[in-house]
Amino acid sequence: MTKYVGLDVHLRTCHATVMNERGRILKQEKFPNERQEIERIFKRIGDAKVAMEACYCWQPIYEQLEAMGRELKLAHPTKTRIIAEAKIKTDTIDSEALAHLLRADLLPTSYVPPKEFRKLRERVRLRAYLVRERTRFKNKIRAELAKRGIRVLKNPFAKGRATTLEELGIETVNHCLSMIGALDERIKQVSKELEGEANESKEAKLLMTIPGVGHFTAIAILAEIGDISRFSDPEKLCSYAGLVPSVHQSGATRYYGRITKQGSKMLRWVLQECVWTHLRYDTHITRFFLRLARHKGKKVAAVATARKLLVVMYWMLVRNEKFRA
Repeated sequence: MTKYVGLDVHLRTCHATVMNERGRILKQEKFPNERQEIERIFKRIGDAKVAMEACYCWQPIYEQLEAMGRELKLAHPTKTRIIAEAKIKTDTIDSEALAHLLRADLLPTSYVPPKEFRKLRERVRLRAYLVRERTRFKNKIRAELAKRGIRVLKNPFAKGRATTLEELGIETVNHCLSMIGALDERIKQVSKELEGEANESKEAKLLMTIPGVGHFTAIAILAEIGDISRFSDPEKLCSYAGLVPSVHQSGATRYYGRITKQGSKMLRWVLQECVWTHLRYDTHITRFFLRLARHKGKKVAAVATARKLLVVMYWMLVRNEKFRA
């Protein structure tokens, strides 16, 4: 008889509910979130299908159970409404609800990329995080200068200009400059690794034929998309990026609202950055943006252009074709 396990995962503890095919609870247990404990519990449970929610600490347990040969499903946190809307909500009830949804084959799942894509995503997101941190320190320097009434060049952080800032003798600015220097080295190191990944990828080379798409952009998009064949059409890919309009329907009336912003936030951000870089070149994508911007404004046009660019990328990857301006 098949067993179903709902696993509610937290940083220090886990709650498991084991259920049979008829929905009868065989066992419920709380245990420490430690490798040895997880191995002990699941050896005792034996063969079973497992459902767990995509929380911030899901990956280590998922990979451990994957290595143990367990059949796993990763629940989509925002779509698992039976848990989110429960009036009485405890970790035990959450694990029980996951087991029930898994048993009934009603569990809304999240995409789990293969291990090599997971590692690539980590490096891509690490670089993005380091760049954001560097920007925070640069903004702090601008603020320190502004409150002292010191006017500087438009880009005081260009090569060779750091010395000018140091000469001002402002302690906070000097500390921030040291942090920026350290981050620059780390960003350069990670960027070099990602550039190597992009140069070895046939798909990344295809995407880099799009004007304004460089090594980081191409490999970041591929890391977020994963295998393009898992999308049956470009509409599903745009939905995954959260670039489709929300729909509200009542009877025969249908309203289209703002984009859903569900799915990959990283993919959406990279695509919109791509758009602003791409606008330097004269292509059908740029002309589409300019036409739309005249009527809808630049912000709306940028979102619509990001979606159009993603559709172009979809067909490039599916058909193995270079970009056509």
